[in-house]
Amino acid sequence: MGITSNRLSQEQYAENFSDIHPPFETTDAALVEANRCLFCYDAPCMKSCPTGIDVPKFIKQIATENIKGSAHTIFVSNIMGAGCSKVCPVEKLCEGACVYNFMEEEPIAIAKLQRYSTEKAMVANWQLFKRKESTGKKVAIVGAGPAGLSCAHVLSREGIDVTIYEKETKGGGLMTYGIAAYKVTPQFCEDEVNYILGIGGIEIKYNQELGKNISLADLQKDFDAVYLGMGVGLARQLEIPGEELEGVEDAIKFIYNIRDKGFENVAVGEKVAVIGMGMTAIDAATQAKRLGAKEVTMLYRRTQEEMPCTQHELDIAMLDGCKIVWLASPKEIKGSDGKVNELVCSIMNLDEPDASGRRSPVDTGETFSLAVDMVIKAAGQMPFEDLVNALKIQHSKGKINIKDSATNISGVFAGGDCVNGGKEVVDAVQAGKDGAASIIKYLSLA
Repeated sequence: MGITSNRLSQEQYAENFSDIHPPFETTDAALVEANRCLFCYDAPCMKSCPTGIDVPKFIKQIATENIKGSAHTIFVSNIMGAGCSKVCPVEKLCEGACVYNFMEEEPIAIAKLQRYSTEKAMVANWQLFKRKESTGKKVAIVGAGPAGLSCAHVLSREGIDVTIYEKETKGGGLMTYGIAAYKVTPQFCEDEVNYILGIGGIEIKYNQELGKNISLADLQKDFDAVYLGMGVGLARQLEIPGEELEGVEDAIKFIYNIRDKGFENVAVGEKVAVIGMGMTAIDAATQAKRLGAKEVTMLYRRTQEEMPCTQHELDIAMLDGCKIVWLASPKEIKGSDGKVNELVCSIMNLDEPDASGRRSPVDTGETFSLAVDMVIKAAGQMPFEDLVNALKIQHSKGKINIKDSATNISGVFAGGDCVNGGKEVVDAVQAGKDGAASIIKYLSLA
């Protein structure tokens, strides 16, 4: 499959990939929304934030036009608060917990208010933290994603010198390479990384991959502690016939190429099937449609009740015209001349719930086929099991085992997706904070 003939104009690309969550247009609009907040005691929105941002406080600071103070309140808990305001599934976190939901009113636009403060701080380059004098201690971090950057910033605030080793050419991890372009632009991700580095004491070395360009043994020798925040990245294979055909694409690679090469340089089929129903699947499906695909069909082997994405994300896909087929599992990909042209799917049923309440899909033996010229696999990602085995780090099916962020190797800590298997950006930011706290404690005892 090559570049399809139904390419769009630059104006259409700009419209299709414009900011899906536009900011407040005026200061007055932000103030009006901030003044809707009830500033709850024991606020449920704060409890539902994985990084524990003091939501009522930062909103009160906006209401009193203390924008710099508001940004500080956010960043002290979440240094990637600007990015999280764009990509967090707030409908199941802070905004989902807002008391207005129980009063049948619109919840406070917490993410939009968070974006208001943090973007002003980034544009003006307000450095709201003063780095302590250097302690002489050095920490190596593997991965310049949300966990690594969060850990680095907390360590640097305490005067610890940090070197981050990143295998890509840019920092930001999943934020930069794995999220839909209409949520965050590559330029925003670059600006956010540079803002975090603005505190000083943090150096990123790019094109450095653990197990290839660098070794854990060398890092242990050259640094006082090591933090592993390399995420996950191995696409889960479907393990069905025809997976090697041209036109069968991994969702993360597809999203990466959109961000790396530009809209007009990414191949997209006219009839696209997306396998999976997580956030990455939604991002892949909606972007395929916005790149000019005529038909996009999402297939999931369970029902809507079990889908891992939020209803809000599903609504985006449906509004974009994506079709949804529930209880369907890919069985075989067929093609001609080495190119995909058909996807055969098994029709599934769900068995009785197990002890955890989860229902597993069962093949009914019946099948159906879709005419397609592109299949995007978004069935999840796997941890780097071979790598952690080689490093002799204790793990569970590739997910690193930790206790208070510490691995079984003294002085080596870990957090984020390489530990949890793949959660939200905000969870990785918190893991980085936890890792930094454990490293600071370790270094004070070393």
